[in-house]
Amino acid sequence: MKFFIDTANLDQIRDAQDLGVLDGVTTNPSLMAKEGIKGADRILKHYVDICEIVDGDVSAEVIATDYEGIIREGENLASLHPQIVVKVPMIRDGVKAIKYFSKQGIRTNCTLIFSAGQALLAAKAGATYVSPFIGRLDDISTSGVGLIEQIRLIYDNYGYETQILAASIRHTMHLIECAEAGADVATCPLNVITDLLKHPLTDSGLEKFLADYNKTNG
Repeated sequence: MKFFIDTANLDQIRDAQDLGVLDGVTTNPSLMAKEGIKGADRILKHYVDICEIVDGDVSAEVIATDYEGIIREGENLASLHPQIVVKVPMIRDGVKAIKYFSKQGIRTNCTLIFSAGQALLAAKAGATYVSPFIGRLDDISTSGVGLIEQIRLIYDNYGYETQILAASIRHTMHLIECAEAGADVATCPLNVITDLLKHPLTDSGLEKFLADYNKTNG
């Protein structure tokens, strides 16, 4: 499973990269705004800055919701850096644009996926990634991880190469359950990744080892 960090914060991206487990980055206009990144030129430069930190794919989201606008923005984003993956919403014109981008060799991430049918359409159009938002499904008493399992079964049945990028991951159990369900990628905040390090038995075991060492070695 690949680990992506879901943020526009450069310091957090560097921390995840330094940990040695980072495979890519996803971001969106809300995350950009949270970091105070405003204005088209600053946003585009920020995407390039992210690409220069990480080795893997960086999802950059279009704002347009019409076909021509999505194509225009997507081509501009893809031209910024070879690592850029164009993030496109799951709407009619978005699916049409994904088909166009696929023919042009531009990689895409179809975002705001909430059903297996949406994921199937995105795969048929040639999306590189689909992003099911599991936390938001849990919020409305629907199993987000169950959706990952559905999509995995469908893709495996028909040999689709589209990667399942589990998004809206809120805690470590979400991440582990997505790994069990066969998600190709998990994107989450940095704290979810670092929380995987933690276990009370690790802490107590290390404390005992160090105490025993100090007893025998002064």
